[in-house]
Amino acid sequence: MRGWSLGYAVEEEDRERMASAEETDEVASLAGGDSEVAVSSDAEATQTEDSQMDPEEYARLVDLYDSSFRNIAEGEVVKGTVLQVSNSEVIVDVGYKSEGMISIDEFRDENGEVTVQAGDLVDVLLERTEDRNGHVVLSRENAEKMKIWDEIEKAYADRKVVIGRVIERIKGGLAVDIGVRAFLPGSQIDVRPVRNLDSLRGQELRMRVIKVNKKRGNIVLSRKALLEEENAEKKTQTLASLSEGKVLRGIVKNLTDYGAFIDLGGLDGLLHVTDMSWGRVTHPSELFKVNDEVDVIVLKFDPATERVSLGYKQLMADPWTAVAERYVVGSQINGKVVSLTDYGAFVELEPGVEGLIHVSEISWSKRVKHPSKVLSVGDAVEPMVLAVDSQARRISLGLKQVGPNPWVELVEKYPVGTRITGVVRNLTEFGAFVEIEEGIDGLIHISDMSWSKRLKHPSEAVQKGDTVEVMVLNVDAENQRLSLGMKQLATDIWDDFFASHKAGDVIEGRVVRMTNFGAFVELAEGVEGLIHVSEFDDSDGQEKVELEVDQSRAMKIIKLSPADRKIGLSIRALNSGEEEDRETYGSSNGSPKATLGDHMKRT
Repeated sequence: MRGWSLGYAVEEEDRERMASAEETDEVASLAGGDSEVAVSSDAEATQTEDSQMDPEEYARLVDLYDSSFRNIAEGEVVKGTVLQVSNSEVIVDVGYKSEGMISIDEFRDENGEVTVQAGDLVDVLLERTEDRNGHVVLSRENAEKMKIWDEIEKAYADRKVVIGRVIERIKGGLAVDIGVRAFLPGSQIDVRPVRNLDSLRGQELRMRVIKVNKKRGNIVLSRKALLEEENAEKKTQTLASLSEGKVLRGIVKNLTDYGAFIDLGGLDGLLHVTDMSWGRVTHPSELFKVNDEVDVIVLKFDPATERVSLGYKQLMADPWTAVAERYVVGSQINGKVVSLTDYGAFVELEPGVEGLIHVSEISWSKRVKHPSKVLSVGDAVEPMVLAVDSQARRISLGLKQVGPNPWVELVEKYPVGTRITGVVRNLTEFGAFVEIEEGIDGLIHISDMSWSKRLKHPSEAVQKGDTVEVMVLNVDAENQRLSLGMKQLATDIWDDFFASHKAGDVIEGRVVRMTNFGAFVELAEGVEGLIHVSEFDDSDGQEKVELEVDQSRAMKIIKLSPADRKIGLSIRALNSGEEEDRETYGSSNGSPKATLGDHMKRT
């Protein structure tokens, strides 16, 4: 310690005096005389000399002693020499009256190892010139912080870049370690809003100091300002070299549902999801992630708006170029169901090439209302190629074509005229669909349900779920249509009527409908005839006949047309007294096309 210096000088002077006294004592003993008296006299003389020292001289000597030490002020960072390293402290000499003791923890590294040894020069902060024990109060840690503050203030003045590590997320932004704790506001993190601030924890960022207050310990940083400056320079260079068709290397900056934004160097371009792959891409994250480096081609560039459209799949060969050679019509291929819609299933044949199995091409016999009833996404299928259109990028596929067509067998299985039994599955306004075997439906048209009844709706004859016997009227395997009939199984009442009646017969009937051209009369159940208006009055015209619905009266048959199922009637001919032509218009000698007017000419 430096405190012993002045005492050490006094002790040296005393030792010199003592040596002189010893010499005097020795001389006295040799003289054999008054030695004790002589020594005592010298001591008294010395004491008298000290007590009579000039005060001014003493003060001068003290000042000279103090001036021999460094002139150090509190709060100053100075260099000191390590004198000793113990288990708990490091003693440092800074050239002052006394040494300082610093906790050894301030000299440990991240691994807890002590980083100094005796003789090392270190920077320390003189916090106080003297504590209660008379020691200088020093701090190496605070000295480092003082140096950092100086560097930060210089970086702020010179607009230099500082590098810091994100410590944690705090209110309004991030806490960053740049040697001391600093604040990075959320609005200054990036040129675009950052949603997940926690993802930046532990990362090292390049920033610029935009505000510093040493007294308050306040430092505000901005990464956005630095990025904007750097991007402006890069953008100028990128715009100067940008052109359509040019291949560039960029960095994936952001991912959205519709694409990825690629940083081309101060300028962002959009890589749309449809331009990422020739194959199906549901989301850009399937191919890319943020910060990926990718090669892209400029598809479109608008200098006025600085918008850039990019492509990735265009750097690879288009798989549709020779698709017609690889997928021949009629061949059976392997694929995987990748999507289902109301109208069919899309099957991936290879990356970038898909075909459609229309819902009508899934099954020959099953009524497939939606593809999901038969197929699921991910199913492996082996459809047949039905058609290929390379220009339109369409391939039509069929699943039912790989199996036998039951409709072809239907022609031989159910010839026209065959009686079969089926179940009514559905009713429409025009008829009823009957299932004759699994997946095979036939149609009974409303006109083929009854000979006699005029049906307004099929439900008047059959109900859904009824088991009915029908006759096969026609089989169209190509269009998958089967025509059925019910009335064909019953006796034709018209044939019975024509067989038992002839022209000239008098018959009684009931008026069922009135029209402007005549009256329809029911002659038997399901059999109607027509009285033309010209046939209402009696033969001499003296009596006018008035007809009403539900009125029954006698009339004469004047025409029979079995082919057209028409019967001509007359009230006038009933009383004419003339012999009526008995020949029927539907006989082998008559014409089925004869009309009521033709008959009247002959009469």
